[in-house]
This record gives sequence, structure tokens and C-alpha cells, in this order.
Amino acid sequence: MGNNRTQKSRRINSETMIAAVDIGKRFHVGYFRGLNGEERKPFLFGNSARSFNDFWRKACEFSSQHGLKEIIVGFESSGPYAEPFFHYLRKKPVTLVQVNPVHTKRLKELTGNSPNKTDKKDPRVIADVISLNHFLTLVVPEGPAAELRRLTHARERAMKRRTAALNQLQDLVFVIFPEFLEIMKNISTKTAVYLLRNHPTPEDILALGLEPLAVLVKKMSRGKMGRQRAEALFQTAGASVGIQEGRTGILLEIEYLMCQIEADISFIASLEKKMGEHLEEIPYSQSILSFKGIGKVTAAGLIGEVGDFKKFRTASEITKLAGLDLFEISSGKHKGERHISKRGRPLMRKLLFFAAINMVKSNGAMHEPYTRMVQRGMPKVKALTAISRKVLRVVFALARDNSFYSEDHTHCPLKLAA
Repeated sequence: MGNNRTQKSRRINSETMIAAVDIGKRFHVGYFRGLNGEERKPFLFGNSARSFNDFWRKACEFSSQHGLKEIIVGFESSGPYAEPFFHYLRKKPVTLVQVNPVHTKRLKELTGNSPNKTDKKDPRVIADVISLNHFLTLVVPEGPAAELRRLTHARERAMKRRTAALNQLQDLVFVIFPEFLEIMKNISTKTAVYLLRNHPTPEDILALGLEPLAVLVKKMSRGKMGRQRAEALFQTAGASVGIQEGRTGILLEIEYLMCQIEADISFIASLEKKMGEHLEEIPYSQSILSFKGIGKVTAAGLIGEVGDFKKFRTASEITKLAGLDLFEISSGKHKGERHISKRGRPLMRKLLFFAAINMVKSNGAMHEPYTRMVQRGMPKVKALTAISRKVLRVVFALARDNSFYSEDHTHCPLKLAA
């Protein structure tokens, strides 16, 4: 049987130049090193085309001066401040790599036997990590995959804003009409939203009248809420304990939050439409979507986070990218439990976890393995995490082989059909 473990990269040799960069908002700190002891002292450069060109000129001069044939540029996993720089370097003959901040934090103690942290020390430590071959190749999303990443992140931010607005709305409604939340359990339903938009106070409900209220509730809920719900709401409005004083500001804020929630819902819908359009441009997207339980939003999010499934060789590599690789802490007679490292992309884990929830239902693709795990005594959350790992491996195999998922299970619960 073949070895599916991730093979450690052995790119670093005597002809390799390591260019380590400590990323900052206004300035970056660069540092060059060769394995034979050659180095250039750390230097500052800015976030501009002129500074980037100056960095590249210095890198080429150092490489030529010491006879180094390959340039590896590495930096810590960072936020948006590094993006203009690595998009600039993507067009240059270099290999882009990233190191885990946890590694640099721990190795920092060994450098000079001191916890000292300075801008001059940080790129040296990054170079130390790279020289030990502890790095990941950076996959920069291009074309449709880049669009999917931006759209996914925009959707995630919009979802958080909508959730925050709903929580604030619930708090305000509780002050002026607490009984409303008991009758309308879900404040985000169309019926609840319409009532809060047009009849937010108990007095507004009473002024509407029971019969018109019953007709309105039935119409907005499309028959899911009947006269009984309308009567309960009408009765509680007549005996509400909501405050009467100082409601003007509360009602204005409720109106504002309703507008914000509606705008976020509309924005999320437009984002999902665009995600579907760009998803069709990815050749292997239909293979991923053939896996029952993976929808367009999940597929688009995974492709956006990964960049390109085709650039990963093994499932272990992509599992580490998601932070779903396992670890344990054991010593002597003590046998530690296995946990996921979470040293990866949290959005990938979130997408996979929600996909796992869909797949473990009675008719889901992962119902049988999930049931076996729970019957063995595994906690449900831990079982769902294990299913998330399985889902990611299947998605990787589907994308890698351009194959389609088959529900015709024989001996193996996960069977890929050509």
C-alpha cells in the first residue's frame, strides 16, 4: 500500500537563498541568508511599488553575488498586510512559503537564549524555521478561486453583522414588548420582521385589531401560523409589561436595525449568486457538488480557502491547512487523548463542520460512520469533527481525480466513481 503521509519538503540546499520577511502595516523587514553563512542584515522597506522593486533588486544582487540559484521567500501567516507583497512576488521566479507563528514564537527563545522580540530579530527567526524545512508552500488563489475567497469572506462578515444586529434587535424588543419574543420564537422570520417593521409596540398590535392581525399573520407565514398564534399575541399585547417611557430612541434604533438586517440579507443573496457564477468556472466544482451534503456556498468557500486543490499532493497536506490534523500529548504510562491542532484556517473547519451536520442525518452520506462512532461512546461533537475530516478527504479526492461521488456503497462507505 502506498504511503499517503505528507512528504517534508527538502528544497533547502547550499544553492538556496532564504529571503525572510517580517510583515507590518507600514513597513516590512527583509533579511537574506545563504546556508553557507552568507547574510544581509535586516532592512526596512515599505508598502509601495518602488519599495517592492528595491527589495527584488537587493534579492537578485545577493543571489548573484553568492552564486545562489533558487530564492525562497517566506513570512509568517498574516492578515491582509502581506497580500500586496506576495501578489507582487507571485510574478517573480521565487518560491513563496509561509511559517506558523507558533513555530517562530517557540524558536525565538533559542535564538540568543533570550525572549527578546524586535523587528530585526523576527525575520532571522523566520529564516531559521525555513532552514529547518518547517514551512508550507503558499498557494495564492488566482482567477475564479481568488474571487470565491473574497466573496466567501465578504459573506462571512455580512453574516456576523446580521447576527449582531438580530441580537441587538432582540434586546430592544424585550424592553418595549417582552411578550413578543415568547409568541414569535424566531425573531428573524418574515412574520416577525414584518410586525416589528410596521407594528413594533403592544399599542400598535391592539390598534390593528384581532381579525386583521389573524389575517396578516396567516398571510405572512403562508399558513404556518394560524389564528391561535394571533390571539396569543393580541392578548399579551393587552397586558404587556413593556416600558412606556423613553421609547422614541428605542423605536428609531429598531427601525435602523431592521433596515440593516434587510440590507445584509439582500447583500448575502447577491454574494451567493456571484459565488455560484464563479463556481461554474472551476473545472472540478461539479465533482465536489456531486457529494451529497455539499452545497454551492460550502464548495465555493472551500475552493476559495484552499486556492487550488490540484496543487496539493496528499490529503494530509490539505488536512493540515484546515487545522484538522490530529495530535496527542503522551508520556510514559500516560496516554493522551487525540485532538485536532486548530493550526489552520478556521473558516474551512466551520464550513466542513456544518457540512458534516447535514451529512450525518438519517439519509446522509455520513450517517453510518457517524452512528458507529457515537455507538462506540464517542461524544457527538468529537464524532462530527471526525466526520469533517472524512468529508475533507473525500472532497480532496473528488477534486484531484475529477470524479463524481457514488452512493452505490459496496465494501467501502466512500466510493468514487470515474
